[in-house]
Amino acid sequence: MTWQALAAAVFALSLAACGYLYFGYPLLLLALARLRPRPVRRGPVRPPVTVLIPVFDEEAAIAAKLDNTLALDYPRERLEVLVVSDGSTDRTAEIARAYGDRGVRLLELPRRGKAHALNRGAEAARGEILAFTDATALLAPGALIALVEPFADPAVGGVCGNKRVRPRGGGDATGGGEGLYWRWDQWQKARESEIGSVFAADGALYAVRRALYVPIADPAQADDIAVSARVVLQGRRLLFEPRAEAWEEAPAEGREEFRRKVRVTNHSVRALLNLGRGLWTSGLYSVELLSHKLFRHLAPFFLVPLVASNLALALAAPAWRLPLALQLAFYGLGAAGFALRRTRAGRARPLAVPYYFCLVNAAALLGVLSILRGDRLVAWSPRGGLTT
Repeated sequence: MTWQALAAAVFALSLAACGYLYFGYPLLLLALARLRPRPVRRGPVRPPVTVLIPVFDEEAAIAAKLDNTLALDYPRERLEVLVVSDGSTDRTAEIARAYGDRGVRLLELPRRGKAHALNRGAEAARGEILAFTDATALLAPGALIALVEPFADPAVGGVCGNKRVRPRGGGDATGGGEGLYWRWDQWQKARESEIGSVFAADGALYAVRRALYVPIADPAQADDIAVSARVVLQGRRLLFEPRAEAWEEAPAEGREEFRRKVRVTNHSVRALLNLGRGLWTSGLYSVELLSHKLFRHLAPFFLVPLVASNLALALAAPAWRLPLALQLAFYGLGAAGFALRRTRAGRARPLAVPYYFCLVNAAALLGVLSILRGDRLVAWSPRGGLTT
């Protein structure tokens, strides 16, 4: 095989992989949702719910979070609010304790990481349904009602809320890119839910039947994926409920979002690999896990060879220069978006979208490499993701 043939093969394989990830898989979901939808029975059920809020040094957010949770449109006698403090060193526990007369329970633990806090919280919970939510996520008034109504169907074991991103004043173009990314991601989750189960929940808001909660064995993984995916592996459905809205602020700066995405990749890939055979042998659900998450984190390992092989081919044959020019133009827009990210022009979609695409995939590349280096991320800090 000549080097031109080898480069052409690498180009074709990389292009096919990227085309499937960004276009083929969404089209597959759309087709399946129209050809073989699986309806779910919703009802006005109000089971006993424990809202479990794991925290570490969240004194700036915990009061607003508790006020928001206690104001939800849900029967108070069927709602338990449980704050689990993972060795907080600030006033988080003190503030939470002050809500004791309003029915908030506080579980104080030594610092051992979020996974341990969730496991202990699930043990201590009294509700039939465990609703997990982050301290920085504020819920819409009807979010909890919307979240539990699919549990009227006994086939449903978990429900994923709808994370919404609120623009942050004074930030750069990263927040706008994050918002677009989440809308696209939620569209795919909605289609997955229509045909069976969504691939996994997001930690901002999700709920599972307490009987289906599997303790997190490895703390160096994404807890929301570890918990929610095992609901499906136990034979129940995991649905996406768009009415169960949880609002979080968009990242203010690209540097902050880049570091978070590196950590998210490390944790998410570990969570997927920890599913063992279930990752590969669960039929359509395995297609979702691989396509929606694992291969998406591996996208830079196709994007880089796509450019490199195209460059080699363009040096030998002019016909290859057009696809190379298109790729370089896209990445040029991404570079311009980075340079102008704090300006009005940089926040416009023609620059913000390529910029955020490049940021996410560069972070995914470093995140996968961090796993290969053996980095394990266990503890977490407010708004900063996970730390070693």
